Amino acid sequence: MSKFSNNKVGPVVPLMIVGVVFFMIGFGVGISGFLTPALRSAFNLTTGQSYLVTAAIFSAFLIFGRPTGWVIKKIGYRRAMMIAFFIMALGMWLFVPSSKAVSFPLFLVALFVGGIGNTLLQGAVNPYITILGPEDTAAVRMSLMGIMNKLAWWMAPLFLGLFIDLAKVDVNDIILPFYIVTGIMIILGIFVYFAPLPEVKAEGEDEEEAAESSYAAGKTSILQFPHLLLGVFALFVYVGIETLPMASIIDFARATFGDIPNLENYSKFVTLGLVAGYIFGVIAIPRFISQQKALISFAILGIGSSMLLIYLPPQYAFYALLMISFSNSLMWPAIWPLALKDLGKFTKAGASLLVMAIVGGAVIPLIFGTIVDAVKTTEQAVVANYQTAYWIMVPCYIFILYFAISGHKIRTK
Repeated sequence: MSKFSNNKVGPVVPLMIVGVVFFMIGFGVGISGFLTPALRSAFNLTTGQSYLVTAAIFSAFLIFGRPTGWVIKKIGYRRAMMIAFFIMALGMWLFVPSSKAVSFPLFLVALFVGGIGNTLLQGAVNPYITILGPEDTAAVRMSLMGIMNKLAWWMAPLFLGLFIDLAKVDVNDIILPFYIVTGIMIILGIFVYFAPLPEVKAEGEDEEEAAESSYAAGKTSILQFPHLLLGVFALFVYVGIETLPMASIIDFARATFGDIPNLENYSKFVTLGLVAGYIFGVIAIPRFISQQKALISFAILGIGSSMLLIYLPPQYAFYALLMISFSNSLMWPAIWPLALKDLGKFTKAGASLLVMAIVGGAVIPLIFGTIVDAVKTTEQAVVANYQTAYWIMVPCYIFILYFAISGHKIRTK
């Protein structure tokens, strides 16, 4: 499926370097997540206003997702990663004047700028790791990257804890750590530029080789690939249902167990499930199961776990969220290679559409919250309200199951 433009470097070294890139993506997301409570406290935000924090990050994927394909096509994957780190560094640096001015709009600008960098980085690094090696092991490489990503998410609060009191965050305390993170991003950008990262190309991606990719030959628009469009929607709903447990687990735990100490520790359940699934993917694919069959199996498991979450008594239903996060783990690694298959010279443009689908992480949780508010009959939502709203996950898993079974094969019909 791929070829190196420089045959002096094998896939192992680039894999290690891209692992660092995925680590920093997770690190940035982890830091942003721990900033949200500080912003709510510092600016006395309402619940509705707090959604602006999520919207500022995810709107960048929607607005700049498509242009990233053009940028990557012009300058290549390696330079795109370098520029992405520089943009993310600018976003991190903007947190400093935002803190000094105690300006919520400037914080939103900083989050949006960081989101632009993240969009470009995701648009470059995901297709790169997908076509870096054999097609049937793409999910394995993506699973390894997922482990690095979630490891960084765990380490973000440990890093911040060296400088600030996580139990009572003051926006003025984040200045020093964000200066440090800005410097790290700049150094990483320079490192990626000089690192031995060969440009890789999908089969038929060269203009002169387009005819060799029979499916892409004669196509004039990225919209002429129905399996890609189905993959974009599959990724949209997937990112939504992956984000939903992270966004709702604390509230669901509070409704289930009451205001017990250290409720925030329950958020680790979601990450544990994801990492367990990634490890399974590394071990099992393709040795025991293909990435397509893994996607089918995990989609079915997701449907079953959702039904348990909805119908089991609360104290047991809560732990179904762990099963759901396990179900979600192999979906991102499996959807990408199936959606990008046979795109030829349109591979980078296809990747940009898939990056736009990340906005599902803002849309699905917002719909979930709207359903909770619509069905609750008391001021505070109860467990039954959350269980009713979790129905939104079922059609999402059903569509992913359809894509895994036949949607990605529509190009062959």
